[in-house]
Amino acid sequence: MSNPLKDMEKPDVIFCIGTNMTECHPVAATRLKKAIANGAKMIVADPREIGLTKLADINLQLRVGSDSALLLGMAHVIHREGLVDEGFMLDRTTEAEAFLKHIEEFTPEWASEVTGIAPELIEEAALLYGRAERGAIYYTLGITEHICGVDNVQSLCNLALMTGNIGREGTGINPMRGQNNIQGAGDVGAIPNNYPGFQAVTDPANQAKFSKAWGREIDHENGITKVRALEQAGEQIRAMFIDGENTVVTDPDREHCERALESLDFLVVCDLFMTETAEFADVVFPATGFGETDGTQTNTERRVQRLRKAVPPPGEAKPDWWIISRLAQRMNFKGFDYSGADEVFNELCSLSGTYAGLNWDRVEFGEYQWPVPEEGHPGTPRLHEDRFINGRGIFKLIRYRDPAETIDDDYPVWLTTGRRLAHYHSRTQTGRSEGLDYLRPHETLEVHPDDVAAWGASDGGWVNMSSRRGSVRIRIESTTRSPRGTVFSSFSFNDVPVNVLTGSGYDPVTETAELKVCPVRIEPAIEPTGD
Repeated sequence: MSNPLKDMEKPDVIFCIGTNMTECHPVAATRLKKAIANGAKMIVADPREIGLTKLADINLQLRVGSDSALLLGMAHVIHREGLVDEGFMLDRTTEAEAFLKHIEEFTPEWASEVTGIAPELIEEAALLYGRAERGAIYYTLGITEHICGVDNVQSLCNLALMTGNIGREGTGINPMRGQNNIQGAGDVGAIPNNYPGFQAVTDPANQAKFSKAWGREIDHENGITKVRALEQAGEQIRAMFIDGENTVVTDPDREHCERALESLDFLVVCDLFMTETAEFADVVFPATGFGETDGTQTNTERRVQRLRKAVPPPGEAKPDWWIISRLAQRMNFKGFDYSGADEVFNELCSLSGTYAGLNWDRVEFGEYQWPVPEEGHPGTPRLHEDRFINGRGIFKLIRYRDPAETIDDDYPVWLTTGRRLAHYHSRTQTGRSEGLDYLRPHETLEVHPDDVAAWGASDGGWVNMSSRRGSVRIRIESTTRSPRGTVFSSFSFNDVPVNVLTGSGYDPVTETAELKVCPVRIEPAIEPTGD
């Protein structure tokens, strides 16, 4: 996030796209509600009628996978109507002239043909955001889990750059992270092409720095993503360590994932519970939960937070850092002789410019948002206020691309996936709560009432939903939240493995799966025995 969470109360125009925030980030969403109560206007872009839709001044119900077309159309209108911040573009960006020329062809009428949104509504949204004194953009996985996820994010950046809505209070580009330490995981180097602190693996200076710090020659090539790791399982990769992820339930193309794990010679899983993925493992290490662990986490607004152990861990459960370091020692790797989480964190601070001014003692009671480049620095709640890290913001010339698979006579319905308020991710934890299971005891497929009738199905009845990869049986929920021709389900319930269906393509830059778009066929089914 470029801006702190408190800034969510400060915009005069809020643009939420690809984020079902009231269900996926309900606490943060209360800040947007406060901004609206104080007079802010909201634009919501989503294929479904979500909770935010009820708060929106403009609702852009677009066809799944067409986000970049919408954003190109909005950029066209902002430029056409003279709403660009020429001073900001001149002083702080590059490639602006080429970008403004590029977007001339993407009229609202063109965008309407792709998205299904009326051109007048696209113009209205563009004018509202373009005229904002403080316009803020919020997005989540509805933008990134596409084959064009990078294009989508860069299109949002283009909108902010052309209007100067970045580097100021109540503005910015603000991705809401899907889990509490996703930002922290990236910070410490859990990314194939980066050392800790987002330092490029292929940079010779970084290679020398980390080789010296870790006392060994290190690999100079970028690592591989999880997508490639599963593709290479059983061949180039013979053993795998999965830490804190229920891959079998959450990854696309479940059958491919299961075959990959079964093909390994040796699989180790580290987790809190015996998950569906852990069932495939040769060894399972029991990990500690957040209340049983000392450590740090870095949240969605880049704020470093201390974790303090409140209760002793059960049985033989150990912190993840302890398990990994002891495993490395048994494998005769040097440099893993940590005696506490404080030593791990202090090493990060010594090697990462964004954490350089921090240490374990300083974060004990202080509140800091990185970058904290030196001792005594107060932290940086708001990024890009004076300059961009590389000097200038770069406009990217984006063109619309269709999803990897589109609907046809065999698979005529769009499926999009997401999360449910009552449950979290793969239900590894929330599925063990009787109260939460009471609120959402089973998965359903949201279908428009007209489609329910046209398919010869019934509300509460069962259907078979099939894609080019497989089929699942699921109960129908008749609702106008989904438009005609589009259905919705979460991936949280293992007994309805929706990710059997998904996985048709990946973003070529990040290799993020296109989980938000999947053509399917739906047919009435016999009610399963015993349900």
